[in-house]
Amino acid sequence: MVNKAFIDKRLVHKYNLPVPRYTSYPTVPYWQDRIKVYDWKENFREQFMLNNKSRGISLYMHLPFCESLCTYCGCNKKITTNHKVESEYIPAIQKEWSFYRDLMETKPVIRELHIGGGTPTFFSPENLKCLLNNILNDVVIHPQHEFSIEGHPNNTTKEHLQTLFDLGFRRISYGVQDNNEYVQKIINRIQPFENVVEATYTARKTGFTSVNFDLIYGLPFQTVDSIEQTFNEVLQLRPDRIAFYSYAHVPWTSKAQRLFDEHDLPGATQKIELYLTGKKLLLDNGYYDIGMDHFALPHDALYKASVDGTLHRNFMGYTTQQTGMLAGLGVSAISDSGTGYAQNEKTIAGYYQRVHNGEIPVRKGYFLNEEDIIFKQYILDICCKGKTYFLEESLPLLEEYSFPALQEFAEDGLVVFNKTAAKLTPEGHFFIRNIASAFDLKLHRQNISTLNNQVFSKSI
Repeated sequence: MVNKAFIDKRLVHKYNLPVPRYTSYPTVPYWQDRIKVYDWKENFREQFMLNNKSRGISLYMHLPFCESLCTYCGCNKKITTNHKVESEYIPAIQKEWSFYRDLMETKPVIRELHIGGGTPTFFSPENLKCLLNNILNDVVIHPQHEFSIEGHPNNTTKEHLQTLFDLGFRRISYGVQDNNEYVQKIINRIQPFENVVEATYTARKTGFTSVNFDLIYGLPFQTVDSIEQTFNEVLQLRPDRIAFYSYAHVPWTSKAQRLFDEHDLPGATQKIELYLTGKKLLLDNGYYDIGMDHFALPHDALYKASVDGTLHRNFMGYTTQQTGMLAGLGVSAISDSGTGYAQNEKTIAGYYQRVHNGEIPVRKGYFLNEEDIIFKQYILDICCKGKTYFLEESLPLLEEYSFPALQEFAEDGLVVFNKTAAKLTPEGHFFIRNIASAFDLKLHRQNISTLNNQVFSKSI
């Protein structure tokens, strides 16, 4: 477990390159634009039979609606103040789930459920209860399950929290991002800190045992002073986890980011200072650095999983649950069967049409071969455990593609490796994304040095 704030700025500049976040391998740019629904159904059916009884499954629901546009956001969302959309969207998700249930010979064992967005608390407590009751009434909920949801401090009510608690939810993640009023105005997310305080206290009073805050560095007009202000306020509330994300400036996919004057974004040197300022305050206040972007207090399950080697990573981020597959429901949601990926239609109209036509609304995807599965595990191990052990059968590929990249990292003091294993050094912990890319054979084989500037965000 690494807990240090010093980072060699020379290396930060050197490795501040466009790199995937590795929530999947192969990464999305290498997926097929269209996959056959039949092939996905057969893959899902087969993997469900292998995983359900022994490991259970994860479930993700994407609720895309927001009442206002946060201009930094890269998520798939639909801006509307018309809450009648809830009554159309809920039956569509329920119907999509019924398609998956038809592929399952036994009741699914749900170990993990996460609701993201959009703004899930856009939906009324009554509608969330309707949605969840329909899906959970015919499943087995594992005794060690983890149910979590993303909430907006401005609209998460006591009724929301009580409804979710009664359904088994114990973790909530609030998108705080930044407390500075001017920064909030620029990113169009006006969120008084008293709302964050109220939402946090209410969640804990209701019985939620893990409250997570999302914070971002690299937003327009952020300064070291404003970051210090945000952290000094946030740390008073002692959230159990904090995700401290680098702002990903990808205006080629997130059109709202084009509203920013790029001259108002912190430069690379200043952005590093913003990160180091926040990280030092976190470490000084008892948080531990976990994986990439995440910090947790010692009592939190995420910290414990990082210590005992059970930390896992999927499309929902870091998790304590070691399920073998993830079913994604809703527009643009991504499923991971363990040997295949499938992403749903990315427009609401397209999603509705496919569901109403009686078919699983997958569009984009990828089916992994044996090589992909092996190197996917190497990447997961680096991201979750900070070390990985090599299979002898993959040594020829490692020697051709991975070891030359690892050698440069080793010369910079970021990793130690031999033909058996690779392990991050304490300094290498900050460069997880870069080091994981050493095992990205797709990246090495295809020269996308000119392309990736329009695909991946920079690592810092």
